[in-house]
Amino acid sequence: MTLVADLFLLLGAAFSCLGALGLIRMPDVYNRLQAGTKSVTLGAMAILIGIGLHHPQWWSNLLMIGVLVLFTNPVGSASIARAALISGIRPWHVPSEGPPLPAGEGEGK
Repeated sequence: MTLVADLFLLLGAAFSCLGALGLIRMPDVYNRLQAGTKSVTLGAMAILIGIGLHHPQWWSNLLMIGVLVLFTNPVGSASIARAALISGIRPWHVPSEGPPLPAGEGEGK
């Protein structure tokens, strides 16, 4: 059981590190929110499961923390994205090479 708990802790740490890397590497606030929220939420859940397997008497507290994280991360992320959009921050896009195509060309043909 200790090996499974350690694997969950390692998995949670890996996802949290990938979330931090996503915050550094992504080009704009919207992509950074996506990378940070999804991976850090999964990492936090894995860490809580790993701690729960190490200390079974803490399950009730860990469950409450997990529910709190599952509810607050998406709400916080959506609030930050909405505030960024309202303040005028435009989403990043790949600049196109050459003139735009006429309507109907290049769509699944």
